Order: sequence, then C-alpha cells, then structure tokens
Amino acid sequence: MKLGIVGLPNVGKSTLFNAITNAGAQSANYAFCTIEPNVGVVAVPDYRLDKLTEMYNPVKTTPATIEFVDIAGLVKGASKGEGLGNKFLSHIREVDAIIHVVRCFDNDDIIHVEGSVNPQRDIETINLELILSDIEILDRRIDRSSKALKGDKSLAKEVEFLKRLRSQLENGVNARAVETDEEEREIMQSVALLSSKPVIYACNMSEEDFASGIEENERYKAVRAIAEAEGAEVLPICAELEAEISSLSKEEKELFLSDLGIEKGGLDLLIQRSYSLLGLISYLTAGQPEVRAWTIKKGTKAPQAAGKIHSDFERGFIRAEVISYDDLIACGSMQAAKEKGLVRSEGKEYVMNDGDIVLFRFNV
Repeated sequence: MKLGIVGLPNVGKSTLFNAITNAGAQSANYAFCTIEPNVGVVAVPDYRLDKLTEMYNPVKTTPATIEFVDIAGLVKGASKGEGLGNKFLSHIREVDAIIHVVRCFDNDDIIHVEGSVNPQRDIETINLELILSDIEILDRRIDRSSKALKGDKSLAKEVEFLKRLRSQLENGVNARAVETDEEEREIMQSVALLSSKPVIYACNMSEEDFASGIEENERYKAVRAIAEAEGAEVLPICAELEAEISSLSKEEKELFLSDLGIEKGGLDLLIQRSYSLLGLISYLTAGQPEVRAWTIKKGTKAPQAAGKIHSDFERGFIRAEVISYDDLIACGSMQAAKEKGLVRSEGKEYVMNDGDIVLFRFNV
C-alpha cells in the first residue's frame, strides 16, 4: 500500500513524514522544500505478531508494511504548470490513497503560503487543482469514446456517465463523492482520476489543542464537516508531537502518550484509518521459520490470499487450515486448538477474515 502525503507548502507534511518514517526528509520554513518525493517504508504495528513471536520463537518476524510518499507542496495553478505543476500531479497518480495534511494551528513563526490559516480554503485549493487535472483527462476520454460510439453502440452508457461526471466536477464535486452504480464505478476506475482517490484529512494541530481537547478547535470541526460531506476520513494529528516521540522506545512512547491522555500515536491511527479506507485486512502465517502478516483486500478468497505468498500456492491450492488469532491465543498452542477442533479445513470459496492464522496446502 502506497500513501501520498500532500498539502500546501508549510503545513507540516515533511515534519509528519519524518516523524512516522524516521527517514530524515528535509523540512524547512519555505515553499517547495520538498521537490522530489521522499519515500519511507513503515512497519504496520500489529500486537498479534508480538504474541505469535512469543509463542513460536521464530527465526524472524515480518510485519506488513506501508509506503509513505512525501510529495512536494502544491499551489494554485498546479494543473496549469504553476509551482511544480504536472510533476506534483504525476506523483499523486502513483499512490493508492492521499493523506491530505491541513494546517489547523497558529504559529507566526511558520509562514503560510496564503498569508493566513484557513483549512477550508486550503482544501478547496488542492481539490480544485486535482479536479481541473481530472477534467482535462475526462475531455480526452469523452472525445475518444464519442468517436468510437459511432461504430460501437455499447459505449453509449460510458459516454453518458463520463459527461455527467464531468458536469459534477465542473461544479466542484470530487469524483469520489459522485454517486455511481457498479458499472459506473468500473468506468471511473478505468479513467484513474486524481479526485477519485480515497482521502484522509490529517488535521495538523498544536500540542495545546490536544491538551485542551481537539473539539475546541473550530478549524478541526470545519475539516471534519468537509470530510463527512465527501466520504473522506479525518484524523487529528500533531506533527511536532509525533516528531518528539518518534525516537522514543515503545515503552517510553506509551508512557509519554499516557501522560498526555492520548491512547494511540498518530502513526498507529493513520495506518488504522488507511486500512479501513482502502478496505484492507491482514491474515497471519506462523511457524518456527517465520511469523508474518500479509495484507489483502477485505472479501479475498483463500486461493487469492495464498497467491500473496507465492503464485504456486494459488495455482495448486488444495485447502487452507485456518484458526482465528483469538482462538489460538485462548488455547495457548496449535496442538491444543486442534484437540478442541478449532482448526478448520476451508476450501476455495472461503473468504478470509482479519486475524486468520493460515497454513495453505497446495500441489503443483
């Protein structure tokens, strides 16, 4: 999974990126500090792996990973080549979902590219550039499909839908907020529009906001309303605080957050929301050689899940021996779970669940 961190210049993108990846990306108080996208690969926190590692004492433990991409700050006119323009937009095109960092804090020492802090305006600025880019793409597709329609009447619905979609975009509606049926969703996916990508609005707030209560921050509430209207996620976060705790040990981090009355760090919440937004789950494999988490789409059947490990597993799939994580931990061992009849033999139609511990049987 690849997540692109975007936003206007100086809203805290690179500070957040540095904090969650410890990658040391350059971060400074001027526009376009980030020119080429920085990339960091982060392990997905999963307490289940820790427990299984204690149980199996494997040679290695391998978590699932997420790739974060810190993309350069965007300005008005990017769709027409202003700032880093098309380069910026092409980087967004490559990610699965967008983490849109929105500034919701005051600090006279940090220059805002627009001269004032206004999250609604900032969101509109970026969304408009994505929409303008999408309209150009749609115009080309509509022109091509309309010409092909003369010889292929089956394209009539596609052309009709694309024109309706373009009309919605012209009215400032993001593609992801446009109501569609299943066939229309497939058409939209084939066009690969920027404004159709799933979004998490990361409201970058001050440490004082978290101490006094995030609901006291009117800017955060405004962003939450925008997110609800367009079917996006919203997450309050403090990039500076995340930077402070990024170098702490797990125990120190938990103690630090507990003192602030915060249950989970920003990275854990960001990954949790990202999984939910993209409809992802993890299944686990466990044994002496390795304990490992595998990321799949919700609704994936056993053979396709097996294919994540190796294509031979999917091609020669026979069955999956499955137990839920909770059942295994409650029993204390796989042998005890088998004696209680909790290890199931599942076939090709079995739909995987989050936390399934699986041994795939195959023959090629």
